[in-house]
Amino acid sequence: MGIGIGHYIPLLAYLGFWVMSLVSLGGKPLYGLYYMIPFLPYRTMRDHFLDYPLGSNVLSILVLAVVIGGFIHCTERPKSKLYGIWFAFAVYLYVSMWFGTALGNAPAPLWLSDINFVTWKDYMLIPLVFLAAGLVVNDRKAVRTVILLTGFSLFAIDRSCLMESLSHSWANFDENKRSGGPLGYGSNQTAAFLAQFGMFFWGFGQFMKRIKVKLLCYALVGATILATMYTFSRGSYLALLASVFVLAILKDRKLLVILAVFLFTWQFIVPTAVQQRVNMTSNSNGRLEASAQERVDLWTAAKDSIIHSPIFGTGYATFQMGKHTDDLKDTHNWYIKVLVETGVIGIIFAALLIQQMFSVGYKLFKTATDPLYQGLGLGLLLAVVSCAVANFFGDRWTYIEITALLWLLVGAAIRAKQLTEAEAKTVPGDVDTPLRMMPQGAYR
Repeated sequence: MGIGIGHYIPLLAYLGFWVMSLVSLGGKPLYGLYYMIPFLPYRTMRDHFLDYPLGSNVLSILVLAVVIGGFIHCTERPKSKLYGIWFAFAVYLYVSMWFGTALGNAPAPLWLSDINFVTWKDYMLIPLVFLAAGLVVNDRKAVRTVILLTGFSLFAIDRSCLMESLSHSWANFDENKRSGGPLGYGSNQTAAFLAQFGMFFWGFGQFMKRIKVKLLCYALVGATILATMYTFSRGSYLALLASVFVLAILKDRKLLVILAVFLFTWQFIVPTAVQQRVNMTSNSNGRLEASAQERVDLWTAAKDSIIHSPIFGTGYATFQMGKHTDDLKDTHNWYIKVLVETGVIGIIFAALLIQQMFSVGYKLFKTATDPLYQGLGLGLLLAVVSCAVANFFGDRWTYIEITALLWLLVGAAIRAKQLTEAEAKTVPGDVDTPLRMMPQGAYR
């Protein structure tokens, strides 16, 4: 940074987690929630904490502190079917791991030395973030602050991605130049994150009245789409297109024309490297390229596994322990992975979660009168669509870096809906009452 303190920033951020854990337990859990938001997606930043005691667990500790602080100090509880569905799913997944143990597919899920238990524990941090938001986001100001901090977090990810991507020459596509990204898992995972939250702020910006705020939203969307383009993730390109189509149907029909024009002219608009990446699905002989062929091979093998154990699957978190094409540990399709590991029961839970998330956004978008809440509802709906599409191309669901902010916004949206309903109850049923109380209002 040029002032000699850059070396200490990770230590200060690490200490901040402990301070905010105490603050959360002491009566201000909302501050703990605010503090964690920028760190949720930025895994490469959190990796600096590994040098310090419990560095790999400070995020989990802060999330738990916020949840406990919320239960102790916040009187109003969030109301949504999602909490019950998540709890039932969490229990089923743990039982499913024991089923996998009984089949001989995995060790007993007992402690942190067991990879399946660690996988489950890390996954369960996501609904805890969701619960934390629902407990402590208790007014309009808190909803607004959560959205602002989400925007700041997205800007930080955009900046990191663009600085890395634009440092290379992209006259032609080169797989070796693709960066792992600030999420720490690879460019495809980073792309899924970017597509989700680029669409969130596109939908959110539709309802902003102040020109400066609207322009800031669209500038953030533009930067995010540019960063997504240079991740060279075909799945995220499709997620963006699907979300824009939904936005056009629900809010801005002019986008249908723009989308149609883009689909016919994209090869003249996007950079050559992007064109090459999109057209790499098959080679000149009509055969699938290596990445696409890997997916087909994985899905073919997965089909046999699903047929063999369709109801309960092979046990949660067992796929990563088996032998598969090119030693891959993922099915490259989250829905197939859920079917393989947890069967029909698991996929029903997954479908319910996505449907309820979509419903939360849609209802808030349609029923709220506050532009802040309307924008939150529409933006959330679009982000869920993007997430649902992206998961056809890999697991973009179980990583806290990709979906924690999404679930944070779901929690904020549930609270926003409750706030809207509470405000509606305080308004007199007769809309003419104000005029009757103030006759001069009729002449203005």
